[in-house]
Amino acid sequence: MKKSSDATNQTQKPWYYGHRERMHQKMQEKGVDSLTDAELLELLLMYAIPRRDVKPIVHDLLTEFGCLGNVFGASDDELMKIKGIKENTVRFFRLVNTTAKQAALSKIKDQPILSGWEQLFAYASTLYTGESVEKLYILFLDAKLRLIKSQMIQIGTVNHIPIYPRDILKIALNLDASAVVLIHNHPSGDSNPSKDDIVATREIRDVLNEVGIQLIEHLVIGQGNKIHSMKADGVF
Repeated sequence: MKKSSDATNQTQKPWYYGHRERMHQKMQEKGVDSLTDAELLELLLMYAIPRRDVKPIVHDLLTEFGCLGNVFGASDDELMKIKGIKENTVRFFRLVNTTAKQAALSKIKDQPILSGWEQLFAYASTLYTGESVEKLYILFLDAKLRLIKSQMIQIGTVNHIPIYPRDILKIALNLDASAVVLIHNHPSGDSNPSKDDIVATREIRDVLNEVGIQLIEHLVIGQGNKIHSMKADGVF
């Protein structure tokens, strides 16, 4: 009898398996958009750490980094300081983040940029998940406004990024681009362009116009993935 009892105990699932089933059921019934940051992170960690209760890890991650975006933007060393996070989990985070970027990029890759604003905005948002400093990305487009290449060309500080119009022109000419889209972020929060942003954008427009390359748009990404269009503002 004792052997039978021991065998039953060994095959009994841990309590959190039932919790995981309820989480998956909620996602199936209400959709992914209904889940909170904590629930999304918990579901992801269930795959990365399948044989452990991950709720304490989720709590520690969000306490330390504040939101899901900041978790994915944290460095490997920062993540490894959280109890329960090992190298395989960090690799899993990097894979998920990169997959999201590539998926968003694929939606705009073979179509004119101007016909897919929602996809463009989604891609722009994924570029800056959890970023703590300003970064400048350039989308180089062909004559039909299809994407040739997306490239990060400059890293700045938390509230400033140097922009060199001649460097952008050089890359555009090397790629035989006919148009460009600029994207940069304001990790400090406000998505409204600064005076420096406006001056730099107009300088870039003028330099590109000299050789017949069009500046299509300059997007500024603020906190909460708020996106500001400088083209819509009439800046250029």
